[in-house]
Amino acid sequence: MLELSILGFLAEQPLHGYELKERIKALSGHVRPVSDGALYPAITRLVTAGSLDQHTEPGSGAAPRRMLSLTDRGREDLLERLRHPKQAEITDQVRFNTVLAFLRHLPDRHEQAAVLRRRLEFLQTPASFFYRDGEPVRAEETDDLFRQGMLRVARATGAAEREWLKEAVTRLDQPS
Repeated sequence: MLELSILGFLAEQPLHGYELKERIKALSGHVRPVSDGALYPAITRLVTAGSLDQHTEPGSGAAPRRMLSLTDRGREDLLERLRHPKQAEITDQVRFNTVLAFLRHLPDRHEQAAVLRRRLEFLQTPASFFYRDGEPVRAEETDDLFRQGMLRVARATGAAEREWLKEAVTRLDQPS
């Protein structure tokens, strides 16, 4: 997901490493913080693969800044990742939000809708944080106040997301 975030933000504009890190942190840092030890090796991998270009510009202080921009190959890499997200990128909320943050870069509305349909299909499968005899436990089926809270919030969030996904797919399926 780190590489998708790098590609997605650089599809919008060239950035220097620190600014890129701040944008990634704002997107998912409260849940999955990004360290320099993860970010800069990921940037190096993408530069080596030809997905990013880097050059040095004078900094606002004495130190020069390493500016990063997306190459044509990087744009194709981004589009491919958005067209075909891995299953974990559909089922994990934080990962899906990262896909969602950059899905607008995918130019084909039908491909955008296909990604949303995959998420909707996943959300329509009964699930829970807790199971009894292989069956999902609903909020009303537990006496634990805190688990009830978790389950009720998850149910409300899931219902709101399913409603939005249905609306978004309907809009994307209409002729532009």
